[in-house]
Amino acid sequence: MKKHYINGHEPSLLPDGEWNLAWADEFDGDELDRSKWDFRLNFWGKRFDAYSDQGVIVRNGCVELHRTERDGCYVSPQLQTGSNSFDDPKYDADNPWNQDEIWPLAPTKEPKFVHRYGYYECRCRFQREPNVMWSAFWMQSPSIGARFEPEWCGIESDIMECFETDKITTGNIMGGYGKQFSQEGRIKYDLEPTEDGWHYFGMEWTPDEYIFYCDGKETVRCSAHVSQVPQFLLLTTEVQGYRSSKPYKIEGEFTDDAFIADFVRVWDRVE
Repeated sequence: MKKHYINGHEPSLLPDGEWNLAWADEFDGDELDRSKWDFRLNFWGKRFDAYSDQGVIVRNGCVELHRTERDGCYVSPQLQTGSNSFDDPKYDADNPWNQDEIWPLAPTKEPKFVHRYGYYECRCRFQREPNVMWSAFWMQSPSIGARFEPEWCGIESDIMECFETDKITTGNIMGGYGKQFSQEGRIKYDLEPTEDGWHYFGMEWTPDEYIFYCDGKETVRCSAHVSQVPQFLLLTTEVQGYRSSKPYKIEGEFTDDAFIADFVRVWDRVE
């Protein structure tokens, strides 16, 4: 890996070769750039209690995703540059065919950013209590699971997930989230400490394989099924427990916690 310097910001750690910056958010300024990010608020066609559009603070050149309180429970934000077709609540207005029973999908939204191939990178610091709130930097297809071939409907690439203190999960999910769900290159590894507490996570995506990195070191690669369609970026947190319908209730006083990202960058290899 080599350092690539950007004026006024921390450098990138890039694989060998030449790269051009295709998209980035350095989180300068004092508010979230809504031309680049939306909030994910829905899950399986319904508003999801764990997700919130509150708790995002932009300051000191970073974005902070804080957990907040709603109805006595912790909630937290998720940021995305696109969306899933199956997450938005169904369209309840009149449809052109007058067949409500077979016309459940919401209108397709134009994504703010989707991309195919290249190097995807984030520099971040973790929340103090992963057992309460996990964090992740990942990519997803709007149509994951919509075809038998993952290559042509996209996959979920988890560049970094932190469920436990100093433990990182990395790898791909495909086939949707039902019975055809499968995994490739998915591992969990120990996070080595750094002097300042910041960490780099990256994924090189080519037409032939994925290579995942942590702090400039390769962690895993996979090539059995490689998405050939554009996908969108996510920078997310979620309070643990909601997937089992057991919201994480606040016991005693509310305590703040946050996942912090210094930048998100997308690079194209110069051929």
